[in-house]
Amino acid sequence: MIMTEMKCDIKDISLAEQGKNNIEWAMKDMPVLRQIKKRFEMEKPFKGIRLAACSHITKETAALCITMQAGGADAILVASNPLSTQDDVAAALVKYYNIPVYGIAGESVEQYKSHIREAINHKPQLIIEDGCDLVSTLHLEHPEIADQVIGSTEETTTGIIRLQAMEKEGSLRFPAVGVNTSLTKHLYDNRYGTGQSAMDGIMRAANILIAGKTVVISGYGWCGKGCAMRAKALGANVIVCEVDPLKALEAAMEGYRVMPIAQAALEGDLFLTVTGDKHVVDVKHLLNMKDGAMVANAGHFDWEVNVAGLKEFTTEIKQIRPFLQEYKLNNGKSIYVLAEGRLVNLGAAEGHPASVMDMSFANQALGMEYIVKNQGKLEKKLHTLPESVDIKIAELKLKSMGIEIDTLTEAQEEYLNSWKL
Repeated sequence: MIMTEMKCDIKDISLAEQGKNNIEWAMKDMPVLRQIKKRFEMEKPFKGIRLAACSHITKETAALCITMQAGGADAILVASNPLSTQDDVAAALVKYYNIPVYGIAGESVEQYKSHIREAINHKPQLIIEDGCDLVSTLHLEHPEIADQVIGSTEETTTGIIRLQAMEKEGSLRFPAVGVNTSLTKHLYDNRYGTGQSAMDGIMRAANILIAGKTVVISGYGWCGKGCAMRAKALGANVIVCEVDPLKALEAAMEGYRVMPIAQAALEGDLFLTVTGDKHVVDVKHLLNMKDGAMVANAGHFDWEVNVAGLKEFTTEIKQIRPFLQEYKLNNGKSIYVLAEGRLVNLGAAEGHPASVMDMSFANQALGMEYIVKNQGKLEKKLHTLPESVDIKIAELKLKSMGIEIDTLTEAQEEYLNSWKL
């Protein structure tokens, strides 16, 4: 553990200068969040409130935490994934911004869990979450602390699924805002962010040419749509695997081949999962793949590809490159696993570009403000931010891009609000 003026667990405080440069670089491309930060500095909506953020420790997340701190929050940041921490950013937040950070790139599962416990020890009243690990642990192990939480926001599809399950069984102890359901989040972050950053991570990890390859995308939600779109643009022959008939039909209408994963396993060169579910690429599929096939995951947790199960049929695991492992199987084939089956876009690359996260984290910041302003009024269930917040974020983003749009005339407004001819 690094010893500084505050308690933290980071790799190396000497990395702070580079981290500060990276944070400042990201914030230059986050004009919406900058405007929110400026208002928060004046209004202090979170004055005296303890905040725990469990998220990927990136330069963009740093910008969000700095924004929340500017609003008066007593903030702590812990990693939401063992591979995604940018160690220089973690150091900069500790040294230059006085925000305690618990996260080290490549940390063990036990370290990861201990960092979650540090967030709980902070006794948070607000929670910013990416995957719902902190919220679920809080509910299971410390319900007395959960009862003091004003509310939380959730960034991911995976986290939304877990919150929906908690709401359904009546176990959710505070209101949660599903940021991922906001249009300015999932239409842009999931589609354009994941689409670009997943391909970036794959190419950094393996240094392969995508053109000419058969790329299999498991899941055709907004993340899957983005990944399929970018793979196709790079010249890949794209196959989509789905369980939802509507999404499968949409993929077919977009010109992709659609088939079950068992069939696609025989054809694919590169497999990418983006479902939020477990074992969508299972051992039986992995064993049937071509010799030399590559598998990667862009869903939140590392169980979408059953890497743990594959180890039972593996004679040797060889580290080829920093984020590329060769699994030599007892059937004579080799399967290549990228980023250990964890988030390839954050494990092997740097995640989404700042300009995309600008909108996602604007939703997080305004979601926190919405929860505080409505303290005691919101039901203990999953909520969506009001449409007016979504529209405001879009307006701010368009303005920052120098884009103007039309407005309706009074006659047009009247026509649209009348049923008479």
